[in-house]
Amino acid sequence: QVQLVESGGGLVQAGGSLRLSCAASGPITNSYAMGWFRQAPGKEREFVASIGLYRGDTRYADSMTGRFTISNNNAKTTIYLQMNSLKPEDSAVYYCAAASHRASATMSLSEYNYWGQGAQVTVSS
Repeated sequence: QVQLVESGGGLVQAGGSLRLSCAASGPITNSYAMGWFRQAPGKEREFVASIGLYRGDTRYADSMTGRFTISNNNAKTTIYLQMNSLKPEDSAVYYCAAASHRASATMSLSEYNYWGQGAQVTVSS
């Protein structure tokens, strides 16, 4: 069973940076894509970034391109989300997710079948 645990959330001022980590355990192979999603109060969960573990390809939501970077460690047991130039509208609970049988990065929420518990990110103005 795949387990995902996020860490690194917190409070930051607008323009600042945070790095989220997702510790992944279980039978994760190169046939997985990993992703970050976020959900603000009263809003639907939305895609942030994804990385395919086989080739390391990445995809980003348009509003995060150039500000956020997704990566993984060599062992592919930890996924990172580096967030720079943060804005108050980036405030949300950020979720790590894993999509099995998916070698390439994907934006599709329905393809992710494992989820972490979420990490709160709050950006003050």
